[in-house]
Amino acid sequence: MLGISACLGGIACRYDGQSNTIPELLQLVDDGLAIMICPEVLGGLPVPRRPAEIQKGDGFDVWRNQSRVVDTDGEDVTELFKQGAVKAYNEIEKLQISGLILKERSPSCGSGLIYDGSFSGNRIAGVGVATAYFIQQGLKVYSEENWREMRIT
Repeated sequence: MLGISACLGGIACRYDGQSNTIPELLQLVDDGLAIMICPEVLGGLPVPRRPAEIQKGDGFDVWRNQSRVVDTDGEDVTELFKQGAVKAYNEIEKLQISGLILKERSPSCGSGLIYDGSFSGNRIAGVGVATAYFIQQGLKVYSEENWREMRIT
């Protein structure tokens, strides 16, 4: 069983109230091969919500308390992102998820690139808060850009 970012499976849970539907990933859900998760919503963030970015680092730095997640109004939403990651992992563990396909560039789910924290559209190499937590728990994470590399059984 796979876990897929809910926005990739057609759920309108992005910060702007939209989705990033990828028909092939939605088909995996429809075929019973995957379930959808959204760590940000599980953490208690509303839909829609103000955009948020990790300041001065990536998700691993957030877990080391060296970085924080703030929204465009300057509100620190770090704890909500961390709570969402833990709640998502608990669901993943219960369902025996073997791999994840998560939304690239997201402050929660990015697995190769995230925004640099300046709200300018600049991207940096790094992972989101949930992705960092999932990797620390031994899970393999892919994005919508490289998921075809994974072996789906």
